[in-house]
Amino acid sequence: MSDAAGTSADQFFDALWADYVAMAPQAGRIQAAFQERGEVIVNDHVAFRTLALEPIGLEALEPHLLALGYERFAPYEFPAKKLRAYGYLHPTTGAGGGDGTRVSRPRVFLSELLTDQLSADAQAILRRCAGQVDATRVGRPDIFWAGRLWDPISWDEYQMLAAESEYAAWMATIGIRPNHFTISVTDLVHHTSVEQVLGVVEGLGYAVNASGGRVKGSPEVLLEQGSTLADEMPMPFAGGETHPAPTCYYEFAKRYPQPDGQLFQGFVAASADKIFESTDKRGG
Repeated sequence: MSDAAGTSADQFFDALWADYVAMAPQAGRIQAAFQERGEVIVNDHVAFRTLALEPIGLEALEPHLLALGYERFAPYEFPAKKLRAYGYLHPTTGAGGGDGTRVSRPRVFLSELLTDQLSADAQAILRRCAGQVDATRVGRPDIFWAGRLWDPISWDEYQMLAAESEYAAWMATIGIRPNHFTISVTDLVHHTSVEQVLGVVEGLGYAVNASGGRVKGSPEVLLEQGSTLADEMPMPFAGGETHPAPTCYYEFAKRYPQPDGQLFQGFVAASADKIFESTDKRGG
């Protein structure tokens, strides 16, 4: 299935992955490590962030997903982080397992920062950023891996945003691109728990997000999740300055069957709230 711009779903996700691993080199190494251990990797979901500002609000980005055959599945609210989100499912989501015999499109999680709930100073920075976006650019599916479409903010502005909203600081610096991909632990054969997967990841030298516990969720809520901490890369700031900032991370999710025997397809807001912190800046 293709969208109006002629981008097929395969091209869409291939381009996303290429952009993502460039920002999160850990993901390529982690994926390869599990493949070397005999696993077939299935992507449970991919997540994106944006701002509730024209022309890049959630509703402006959503049509590209719908054009690829996705449908809105469920809304989510994160009052403490001033976010709202939707999950999206494709008719093939969850089909085929890990044997490669059928194409199974990953779930999509699209969130946006409710900027009007931030301080006036923070709003001014983010509105300046969004105001520099060419609205015609948003009409192309590659908006999902476009990155930063505005001039770099200053280092002082970044620190101010981060103190108020790590999400805001991340968006202003990284832009619109895949925030994370997710290994489906449900489809792994030799590593059947999220904790076991996290052990392998730590053995490769990557730190794990322990906010809210190493494993977020439980079989009782039908979803368990864990994640790395985001890679950090030197990023450009105004005035020619460069400073390290968090980029993207890798997630791991195990889904459990509902009473009807079908796998749970949604997300758990309480767990996702802590997963968001995978991109919080560490250190000084």
